[in-house]
Amino acid sequence: MADETTTQGIQVQIVTPEGDVYNEQSIEIATVNTKGGQFGLMRHHEPVLAALDINELLVKKDGKTVSLAVNGGFAEFSNNVLTVVADSAETSDKIDVNRAQSARDRAETRIQHAQEVHNEDELKRARVALMRAVNRIHVAAAKQGK
Repeated sequence: MADETTTQGIQVQIVTPEGDVYNEQSIEIATVNTKGGQFGLMRHHEPVLAALDINELLVKKDGKTVSLAVNGGFAEFSNNVLTVVADSAETSDKIDVNRAQSARDRAETRIQHAQEVHNEDELKRARVALMRAVNRIHVAAAKQGK
């Protein structure tokens, strides 16, 4: 018989300025991408506080993996609860791929223009917009491939 403490998993909650995006319990593992690299969090992991990269966050529950597009923010893990406070986040099934592709195209145009006029501030903002759009497209495509 499995030990109850190993089968309960962790809780994962993701919030943005717009509200809750994801809140589930009994998660087997959550894989986050931080400024310092990627790591997985399971029950009884040491406490962690980390700045998040613009990247995919994976959550595995009942043998199924859910992919979320997380665009910056931070993650805190303690007492078997992962709390992600993100600038923005979406589950793969909520992503409007056409909108994300349009955002990618706009960002690429902005990058080209910023390079032509040597505007470093605009170039940085456009690159972040491009990373967000590509992240959303990647997460939506991963859902379709599963």
